[in-house]
Amino acid sequence: MTAALLGAGVWWALYGSGWLRVTRVDVSGNTVLTPDEVREAAEVPLGAPLASVDTDAIAERLRNRLQRIEAVDVERSWPRGIGLKVTERQPKALLEKGGKFIEIDGNGVRFATVDQPVQGVPRLVVEPDGSPSHRRFGTEQLEREAVRVAAALPAPVRGDTRAIRVRSYDSITVELTGNRTIIWGSGERSDAKARTLTALLKAAGGAKRYNVSAPAAPAVSGS
Repeated sequence: MTAALLGAGVWWALYGSGWLRVTRVDVSGNTVLTPDEVREAAEVPLGAPLASVDTDAIAERLRNRLQRIEAVDVERSWPRGIGLKVTERQPKALLEKGGKFIEIDGNGVRFATVDQPVQGVPRLVVEPDGSPSHRRFGTEQLEREAVRVAAALPAPVRGDTRAIRVRSYDSITVELTGNRTIIWGSGERSDAKARTLTALLKAAGGAKRYNVSAPAAPAVSGS
């Protein structure tokens, strides 16, 4: 009897009382998205018992409605809150189209279109050469390979990168400030290529052309 009464009391406290109900939604982790944008997309049921809130459904709504969100943690904050901790996608490349700029993350996901280019993010230029490579992989795959390269660039190089030019799967070129060029080849072994490039820049920082397409046998030219 006592256990039944205790269970009934707990149930009432969680679902029947007015005390443990959602009255507040806290947003954190956002930088571009506003808290109001996140709250609106989340559609947290204010006034509902906190214990009954479907946190998985809220997370799914946010990911589906706001492409800028890469991940989100939805947590109950007792006694009356829901916390939304978002992780926004970071642009690794920009694709210019119709006077606007499409932001692309490190996984090749196009997640936002903005009016002005984001500072420090390279432009992506796809110029298919009509080779068998292009016919095999297609423009979208070439874009993903280029973004893969952008994500692998060492931080000092990324800040100096103006554009990443793609002609085929194994013909990707990184264009830097100061008329400098990096022949990258394909997106494969990009981590090794990035390490090789870092070493080349230390040893021959005044060069104009760096070739890391074969990271075990790199080359530099120009000065």
